[in-house]
Amino acid sequence: MHKAGFVNIVGNPNVGKSTLMNLLVGERISIATFKAQTTRHRIMGILNTPEMQICFSDTPGVLKPNYKLQESMLQFSESALQDADVLLYVTDMVETPDKNEEFLSKVQHMTCPILVLINKIDISDQKKLEAKVEEWHEVLPKAEIFPISALHRFNVDNVLGRIKELLPESPAYFDKDQWTDKPARFFVTEILREKILLYYDKEIPYSCEAVVESFKETPKNIHINAVIYVERESQKGIIIGHQGVALKRVSSEARKSLEKFFGKSIYLEVFVKVDKDWRNSDRALKSYGYNLD
Repeated sequence: MHKAGFVNIVGNPNVGKSTLMNLLVGERISIATFKAQTTRHRIMGILNTPEMQICFSDTPGVLKPNYKLQESMLQFSESALQDADVLLYVTDMVETPDKNEEFLSKVQHMTCPILVLINKIDISDQKKLEAKVEEWHEVLPKAEIFPISALHRFNVDNVLGRIKELLPESPAYFDKDQWTDKPARFFVTEILREKILLYYDKEIPYSCEAVVESFKETPKNIHINAVIYVERESQKGIIIGHQGVALKRVSSEARKSLEKFFGKSIYLEVFVKVDKDWRNSDRALKSYGYNLD
């Protein structure tokens, strides 16, 4: 008997979805930073065993869109409600169930098994946790509730065990040596975006998009040319920094992470260009992969 299925991870921004995804898959697939809206795409991580294949999907945090990029991000999150064999709804000890009620009402009407994972229980106490569990029982009475701490790996193995029990019998959907549905270039752009999120403040990281223009791999190394697109000339100056110092730091840190990720020497060249108001441009969003096709 072989089991296989799609386990989709949804929830509001900054509740720990990407950290959880990386723990469940055992690979560093989703970028996880302390800033909200880190994940922009629906990213699949595939866990394979001889008798099982679990296709996990990390999704952007659910939010009310302010521009077209966020509309696309919301579409990725909503698409995860349509093809889930098991849904993981991630919340934490801080947020309340009335945040984003519209999305939650769609979750309430789902027929597949739902696991509500209350993350970050390490920042709370038993009494508050019991109250939070009760709160979620009322909102999603058919769901199973698991208190977890993704940061400290607490109770994550039990969640994985329950997912394995709930998976339907099915042949594998992907080759057994495949661990994601994304190409190598995608992870270059994600790692670059992660460094931008870590090293720049305010609106700058959210105005940036990274694109790989060339990716040439040999047995020993990879040569990569990438472009960071920003919306305005003033942002270009901030990304590059005085005498190019800021961009050098981002490139250097990205190169180190890429060498760890690919297990090869990396030659990375990064340029900065302006693509005016790209977050509201259908053309730009399509070319940067923000469509569901």
